Amino acid sequence: MNTPVTPPARRSDTARRNTLILALGLACIAAFAWWIYQRWTHVYTEDARVATHMIEVSTRASGQVETFDVGQGSRLEAGALIAQIDDRAAKLALEELEATQQALDSQRERTAVQIDMVDRETGGKLRAARSQYDAAIASRASAQSDLEFKKGEWNRAESLLKRQIISRQQWENARNAWQQSEQMFQRASAEAESARAMVAEAEASQSQIQVLSSELRALEHEGERISASVARQRVAIGDLRVSATVGGVVDQTFVHAGEYVVPGQRLLLMHDPADIWIDANIKETEIRHLQPGDGVAIRVDAYPDQDFRGEVKLIGNAATSQFSLLPASGASGNFTKVTQRLPVRISITQSGELLRPGMMVEVAIEIR
Repeated sequence: MNTPVTPPARRSDTARRNTLILALGLACIAAFAWWIYQRWTHVYTEDARVATHMIEVSTRASGQVETFDVGQGSRLEAGALIAQIDDRAAKLALEELEATQQALDSQRERTAVQIDMVDRETGGKLRAARSQYDAAIASRASAQSDLEFKKGEWNRAESLLKRQIISRQQWENARNAWQQSEQMFQRASAEAESARAMVAEAEASQSQIQVLSSELRALEHEGERISASVARQRVAIGDLRVSATVGGVVDQTFVHAGEYVVPGQRLLLMHDPADIWIDANIKETEIRHLQPGDGVAIRVDAYPDQDFRGEVKLIGNAATSQFSLLPASGASGNFTKVTQRLPVRISITQSGELLRPGMMVEVAIEIR
């Protein structure tokens, strides 16, 4: 019996096919081993996206928008004008307040001058009246002393006249001296009363200073109130000029020039392209492997040919389900256990502003 002979060409094809199958098998084994290794040394998730602070710019004042020269994609520097709201009425109100403030300042200066004038006039009169009063009191005291002396002399003269020791003429001289002294005392008393009245009048004039001082204090308080109103009105005018608080890119606008806006109304949404990060949701069964500082390999769906690196910055303290509007409580008795996810924040460096908020990414966090 003759054994069939395989042609050399068929033997070569079979060897190549066997070699290819073996190579494919080894490649599959190597790929599976690499996949197992990656899953063993990394925490992997596709539930991740680029995130940033979405800044909502709104107005604190109402009015018609005069200028609004920004649009989607516009780049804004910090302090750049976004919208100018009609400020004519606000500026007129400020001018009115400033005029009132100037009038109060003038009135306050005039009152201060009046206080100084009254102080000078009444102060001199009061000092003169008090000096005259002191002199009148001294004169009255001297006249009273002289009256008492002359009265004593007349009493002695009358006693001596009864005993006929002195003549009647001497007695009359003593009586006349006493009466003159009494008249001098009465005149001195009248002058003292007049001087006292002048002192009271001068003190009453001096009291005008207290009245004017009270008016001055009232004007100062009113001036402080007007100053506060002026400052508040200037703030209100500043609120009519809406500026960017930070630099960034405009993502969406909600108004146009000519529209009427009210306080709290949104004007636009913007973000800072340099201030981005990755928000990833990691299964609770894998969260124990992570800690801040772990390195992260990042693959962005929009740029599959580029590799990005990051680092774990923050691990959430509550599952994402706790922030839903209607968290599942299982009160009905129908319960299905679902693996929960915890948020993890990962830092990433912007690369030519390629990364935009909301982009889906895949992350592989290295396990230490």
